[in-house]
Amino acid sequence: MRLLICPDKFAGTLSAPDAAAAVAEGWRSVRPDDDLVLRPLADGGPGFVDVLAAAHPEGTHPEGKRFPVPTTDPLGRPVEGEILVVGETAYVESAHACGLHHLSPAERDPRRASSAGLLALLTAAAEVDGVRRIVIGLGGSATNDAGVRVLAGFGHPEALAAYAGNGSQAGGGTKTLDGIELIGATDVDNPLIGVRGASRVFGPQKGADPAAVEELEAALVRVANVLPEGIAETPGAGAAGGLGAAILALGGRLTSGIQLVRDAIGLDVELQRADLVITGEGSFDEQSLHGKVIDGVAGAGAALGVPVVVIAGRVTAEPAAWRAAGVTRAWSLSEEFGLERALGDARGCVREVAARLAVG
Repeated sequence: MRLLICPDKFAGTLSAPDAAAAVAEGWRSVRPDDDLVLRPLADGGPGFVDVLAAAHPEGTHPEGKRFPVPTTDPLGRPVEGEILVVGETAYVESAHACGLHHLSPAERDPRRASSAGLLALLTAAAEVDGVRRIVIGLGGSATNDAGVRVLAGFGHPEALAAYAGNGSQAGGGTKTLDGIELIGATDVDNPLIGVRGASRVFGPQKGADPAAVEELEAALVRVANVLPEGIAETPGAGAAGGLGAAILALGGRLTSGIQLVRDAIGLDVELQRADLVITGEGSFDEQSLHGKVIDGVAGAGAALGVPVVVIAGRVTAEPAAWRAAGVTRAWSLSEEFGLERALGDARGCVREVAARLAVG
């Protein structure tokens, strides 16, 4: 049997490579002679650069080169990010600077969190000799500021002034992205504002209470009013707290993060060869079926007639919805083992479920 193992991260417990390894360990404990192919995935959020770097290790063609870049976290504290350069393309992970994982639960407040640290990553990528394209992974952010400090750094202070609501346009930068194609790899299709916008859908996940959500929405409405027409409504503009809108305003475009990663690592070739696919993530919810890893893998598997099984920390997506998306079966670690063990021994839980699946 040929098994393709291609999970996303289990946020807070397992990286995508660790999750894939755990599935493999469990499966091999029962069926050691099967052919296992491990392809950890990311959809633009945390792990984006790691997954792409694994697909372009040293000595391959094209080879990837990783460069450390000093930057700041959402509260302005120094952290180290990095960029991955493959040929003429530089890959940047916005979560290296803007990620929710940088903050403790008590620190989470998107009214205070800033995406300014992404400016350092983009500037470093643009300065690498030979780079003609920058791909930015969008996801897992603590921010909800539409990237206004990034826009100001590249000469568009009006968005920062609108967000602040003070009318001042001081502080516009002189950095440039001339001659560089800008692409945002997003895991969601939400617009910038409105019922499905960044503030109302994702603000509560980042620590915003109802009053804060309305405050954030008002700020993004002001930003939308100074952006070129149509940007705020574009699917994906609300990604990573509105960083999708900033990329569009800088003349870039948005694309599916999972599709980009699938293409980069040759996942579709492996899907065609697989007898069974196991994927997964920390929380398999309704949003998972809208542009995230499970959605991309299940859709491709269904098109090829390959069964796709999901292992997740928890499962709240409706069975009818995930079956329609191409998922054959879904396992919830918290239901199988209880929340305490699922969080404290995620690797062991994943191994055990994989072993049960191997038994059939």
